[in-house]
Amino acid sequence: MNNSLIKFKELRNFLLNFGPQHPAAHGVLRLILELIGERVLFADPHIGLLHRGTEKFIEIKPYIHSLPYFDRLDYVSMMSQEHAYALSIEALFFAQIPERAKYIRMLFLEITRILNHLMSVTTHALDVGALTPFLWGFEEREKLMYFYEKVSGARMHAVYIRPGGVQQDLPLGLLMEIYLFIKSFESRLYEIHALLTNNRIWKQRLLNVGIISYKVASDFGFSGVMLRSTGLRWDLRKAISYELYNKFPFDIPFSNNGDCYDRYLIRMEELSQSNKLMFIFINNMPLGDIKTSNYRITPPSKIEAKSTIQGLIYHFQYFCNNLPLKRGEAYIGIEAPKGEFGVFLISEGSVVPYRCKIRSPGYFHLQGINYICKGLFLADVVTIIGTLDIVFGEIDR
Repeated sequence: MNNSLIKFKELRNFLLNFGPQHPAAHGVLRLILELIGERVLFADPHIGLLHRGTEKFIEIKPYIHSLPYFDRLDYVSMMSQEHAYALSIEALFFAQIPERAKYIRMLFLEITRILNHLMSVTTHALDVGALTPFLWGFEEREKLMYFYEKVSGARMHAVYIRPGGVQQDLPLGLLMEIYLFIKSFESRLYEIHALLTNNRIWKQRLLNVGIISYKVASDFGFSGVMLRSTGLRWDLRKAISYELYNKFPFDIPFSNNGDCYDRYLIRMEELSQSNKLMFIFINNMPLGDIKTSNYRITPPSKIEAKSTIQGLIYHFQYFCNNLPLKRGEAYIGIEAPKGEFGVFLISEGSVVPYRCKIRSPGYFHLQGINYICKGLFLADVVTIIGTLDIVFGEIDR
């Protein structure tokens, strides 16, 4: 045979669309995977299918009217998003938050952390093939959503944490119900540990999979569990000490291997730490106001009491039309369940913000997916996405 007649065809690697309809994509993620066999050569994340222009909507609405948008970003960590926005507004005016309001905020922030981590761990287990933890975890989440409903009337989109405090006081008997949940929750965590932590299949799927180093994590801007799994003991609740977190002792779980199994263990320990913090908060809950009385947005020495007619007028204007904040800018980042969630506001002295920029942890974590997945198996991609703990409302905003 004449060799010149032989036509060589170009060999191309296999391209696979993972998502956006795949249940393990945890949202509308379209991940284009370049495979050779079952090995990942390149992972290209595509976002844009959910885009709602949240930041631009916030810039055309009065400050308080934009609060419900934050519930709809990370719709698993609703009150954490509200809290960051409220703190950024409070940084632009003279807000003296009552102590009881701070305790209530911290209580529901830890409830929100448990809500998030139960969703993260149990849906991850479901992706890998373990069904039972998912059923156990969602039973506990229903109880926590009941607490949301008791204080706000909504199971998810609460709009409960407001600039200056919280929407309303705790209903009678709620602290006792939360106490009963705390006492029973540790046993449920023990059951999940017994089923997963030393399970041979679970460890084979997670151990030494998706390893990242501290340098990689810092280069990509990782935060939260993703950063603490690389050996850095970093938690904004202690690093910048917002609200009253500096008054209470709690551990910051961290590890050194930086793999999927370490991230699972850290989230499980954070569930236990949040449960202990909730117990501390309900036992130290003070009496008093749950909102600031500074509706004039002035220095504390010039506050008009609501009992005066002038103070009543400012109170009415504040809730109907808002009052213009002073010119300036503020960035507040908090330790949300997924990592550092921050809100940057620029005020030009108007009733609407000139600029709002949201820093969501999941956006940074998703950028590292190609680095983390490269050279691993297709099945490992599902495991890695589960431990990234992404929700697309905050990524594709």
